[in-house]
Amino acid sequence: MNQDDKEDTTIYKVVVNHEEQYSIWSAHQENPLGWKDVGKSGPKSECLAYIKEVWTDMRPLSLRQQMEASARI
Repeated sequence: MNQDDKEDTTIYKVVVNHEEQYSIWSAHQENPLGWKDVGKSGPKSECLAYIKEVWTDMRPLSLRQQMEASARI
C-alpha cells in the first residue's frame, strides 16, 4: 500500500491571515505565525468546502482596499 492509498484521518482547522487568505492546518499543531483560527475544524474535505464557501474574493485584503480607494478618486 502506498501513501496515496491511505485514508487521511487527520483533523484539520481552517486558519486565516491578516490579508484574509485562508488555509488549513493540522488541528493538533500550533498555528503558523500570522494565522488565526476561524472556528472550523474537521476532515480535510469539510475544511476545504468551508473555505470554498467563504473565500469568494481571492484578492488579498490590501489589494481590495487599494482598488476601492482608487475607484473613489
